[in-house]
Amino acid sequence: MKYIVLLGDGMSDEKMPQLGDKTPLQVAKTPHMDYMAKRGKLGLARTVPPGLPPGSDVANLSVFGYDPLSCYTGRSPLEAASMGVELGSGDVAFRVNLVTLKPTGTTLIMQDYSAGHISTEEARELIDELQRQLGDDEFQFFPGIGYRHLLVWRNGRDQLTSTPPHDITGRSILDYFPRGDGADRLINLMNSSQMVMSRHPVNKKRGEDGKMPANSIWLWGHGRSPRMETYRERFGLSGAVISAVDLIRGIGIYAGLDIIKVPGATGYIDTNYSGKAEAALAALRSHDYVYLHVEAPDEAGHGGNLEHKLKAIEDFDALVVGPVLEGIRQFGAYRILCTPDHPTPLRLMTHTSDPVPFILYGGEERENPAVGGYDEEEAHKTGLVLEDGFRLMDMMMK
Repeated sequence: MKYIVLLGDGMSDEKMPQLGDKTPLQVAKTPHMDYMAKRGKLGLARTVPPGLPPGSDVANLSVFGYDPLSCYTGRSPLEAASMGVELGSGDVAFRVNLVTLKPTGTTLIMQDYSAGHISTEEARELIDELQRQLGDDEFQFFPGIGYRHLLVWRNGRDQLTSTPPHDITGRSILDYFPRGDGADRLINLMNSSQMVMSRHPVNKKRGEDGKMPANSIWLWGHGRSPRMETYRERFGLSGAVISAVDLIRGIGIYAGLDIIKVPGATGYIDTNYSGKAEAALAALRSHDYVYLHVEAPDEAGHGGNLEHKLKAIEDFDALVVGPVLEGIRQFGAYRILCTPDHPTPLRLMTHTSDPVPFILYGGEERENPAVGGYDEEEAHKTGLVLEDGFRLMDMMMK
């Protein structure tokens, strides 16, 4: 038996007036997901347990089959694992976003949580400079991918609260700085980063090219190393993860799965969809299980860009779901789980904890006339609601 998860990050949404009171999933052309929904098992799953933040970290842990209530310690330790950064027992990791802040009156506005989707090459120069000027034995910066990077506070403090920058787009940052034990140290780093980055050649060149400057860091998503069983221990499976995002790769590393890096995988709408599908099918020849993650719909949701979200959903269906659905038949017995991790409504430009529509498909050919296709409303009509989203893996196995 072969198992594959096809995860379109943030695909689920709300009904929108400009779409005739329909959701992007209802409007987008998704013939391959519709095909599976009509022939497989369609329902809703709550991937974010009550009391936990609706982040991709919590939601993807659920889809991987881990109960976040028992293993979640924060986002950044997972990203650290993907980046090869070892955390000691007393170390605390923080996500570092390169962001664009805009002066407005007497305050600073979070203009863009990704500094205009800055390139990995440009970002590396800035993070290296921050390490040279602000790093020391206590605070260390590590470069990641695109706008996503890492800070490790050696023997640091974790009794803190912080806010994801994509939650405060267009708002004053003054009410959203880190709070708690040691927050003053973090705020000082954030303020100091602005002085370092404002005069850096990367930002000078971005200004000349009409691009947003990466003029500050934003620290959030902190935590210590979690304890997790591997897939071999938990399910008796070998597996692999395909994603452009350090968070997803990090979960895979803690789960004991192989990480497959696909050239051209960017985490945005220009990602190499076809390359991911090809890599997944190749990986199934030597593995029992593959987790294929596509970030693009989520990024479009955070940007409030309806055109990009529709395109991301349609490309996911055409370039990932379709080829996998066709290619996986070579293995005989198989199971496909297709789902978002969480909704990312365009209206809110951030995540919510609402249940997401999922499909479980295993090669069935008989069509269910009661199911019209794959979307939130059709999933709701089935009456199947999985309150513990982490049990999707158990359902997939059985």
